[in-house]
Amino acid sequence: MNVDANTLHKPFYNELLYILGLKEIKYKGNLLIVREIEQKREKASFIEMTINAFQSNLSEAEIFDFAMELCITWINRILFLKILEAKLLAYNHQNPDYALLNIDKIKDFGELHELFFGVCTIPVEERNMHAKAKFENIPYLNSSLFDETELEANVLSITGLKNRLEMNVYAQTVLKDAQDKKVTGRKNTLEYLFQFLNSYDFSGDSEEIQSDNKTLINSAVLGLIFEKINGYKDGSFFTPAYITMYMCRETIRKAVVQKFNEKYNWKCENFEDLKDNIEFTNKTKRKEANEIVNSVKICDPSVGSGHFLVSALNELVAIKSELKILSHRDGSRIIEYLISVGNDEIIITDAETNRPFEYRLNQNKVAIPSLQIIQEAIFSEKKIIIENCLFGVDINPKSVAICRLRLWIELLKNMYY
Repeated sequence: MNVDANTLHKPFYNELLYILGLKEIKYKGNLLIVREIEQKREKASFIEMTINAFQSNLSEAEIFDFAMELCITWINRILFLKILEAKLLAYNHQNPDYALLNIDKIKDFGELHELFFGVCTIPVEERNMHAKAKFENIPYLNSSLFDETELEANVLSITGLKNRLEMNVYAQTVLKDAQDKKVTGRKNTLEYLFQFLNSYDFSGDSEEIQSDNKTLINSAVLGLIFEKINGYKDGSFFTPAYITMYMCRETIRKAVVQKFNEKYNWKCENFEDLKDNIEFTNKTKRKEANEIVNSVKICDPSVGSGHFLVSALNELVAIKSELKILSHRDGSRIIEYLISVGNDEIIITDAETNRPFEYRLNQNKVAIPSLQIIQEAIFSEKKIIIENCLFGVDINPKSVAICRLRLWIELLKNMYY
């Protein structure tokens, strides 16, 4: 069962808030995220454990804000790792050895802390022997998302949360027992979070019903959740995907046409005219054309979750494909696959068979060359565009961090071995 990328998936969102110890309310026309009322608070929820671990003379409101910042940091990392896990499983034919976020692999908050800072932030060859053995399948993630924050360093680490506590399962939980009935009773918090996340499909690639019938949670849905949680104080407003897609298609294509007209003194009136003028068979001209597209600069002055910039990233890759200048890392032209944008996602299809592209390893865990070069090329193109073309600004520095997270998720989709 799929979730439309244009909409928030409420069951997922509501149960995630419950595990965090939060709820959404409407106040003066805005949807705000607040702490659960005292009579309904679960001591084992993330926000309550965090607040109770504080040793401070700060006011209740100040402690809540600090606790929220910590919980947002932790849940952002966990959701990112859940997408990484889905990718690793897909690449390795669903080999359970690549499952990462479960209570057998991560038994407590101390091991989750080790995963954050002893694995994700350290090159594989530099990890200690325990981390190498336990997390041998986890690649090095050179991302600021896993940098220790000032609050973590000076106030509270996730190791300060109590492992022994249990909480009631959400009344409308997605969890089912062996008889396909909703699970009831109490669960350890970390185990509950992992089981909840494992009830959804985070692969984000296929629009077909999955064999286990899990609901698909893709990056666009997560982006809406990131934006709502990040804007917990003031509410948030996000632009639907079909609008950002339309805006990017209309404005960026005009900008690209203008760039080429200025460079070559052409008189192209629209994108179709431009396609007729591109010398895509000439490697030197193709490289020059890529540089012209990369000279387009897109700034979002109120970046929110980075949704608009993600749409812009996808559109720029699709533009290069349509102009037939999208290239492999060695500069040769990609002719095997076509790239378009649909439902706010990049769609890669075989030019001959129209079958969707699926990056995977062979049964011996070795990359398949014909798939590897495409995956590397798309990863490289996205990275170049993110570094050269896209800029996010916001008065709230947390929004910029969330934007970087969204763009990192887009890169993660084309991670390769």
